[in-house]
This record gives sequence, structure tokens and C-alpha cells, in this order.
Amino acid sequence: MKVRIGIADTDRVIELETDDPTEYERSVEEAFAGATALLWFEDSKGRRVGVPRERIAFVEVETQPEEPSVGFAPTS
Repeated sequence: MKVRIGIADTDRVIELETDDPTEYERSVEEAFAGATALLWFEDSKGRRVGVPRERIAFVEVETQPEEPSVGFAPTS
């Protein structure tokens, strides 16, 4: 599953692969509810990225994996 984190005032988007997207949802919610200044994200490959809480513009969590498309027909 993919998690995309938008950084405020830039066109930068951090994209991570994860096995447990609900873990990211909880960590972001806890950070905004508490006094955490820096959010650390770790993907399924062990890479870590730190983002200051006030710089997060959005967090997008993919809930279903994308199915590969074949051909040129529109998907519905």
C-alpha cells in the first residue's frame, strides 16, 4: 500500500510503501493531538523520513492496492 505525505508550501510529496497503512494514520493523529514536533515515517523496506508536524499539508493513504491495467480501454 502507498502513503503519500504532502509538504506545505512546496510541490514535494513523500511517497512510501507500507504493509500497515493504519499505523501511519495513528501516528499522524497522535502527533497532531500531542506535542510531537517531528513525525517519523518508516516504510516496509526500513527507510525512515522525518517531517516537521507544522509542514505536513496532507496525508493520503491508499486503502486498496492498484490493479494493473492492460490495454487502452477506460476503467470503470
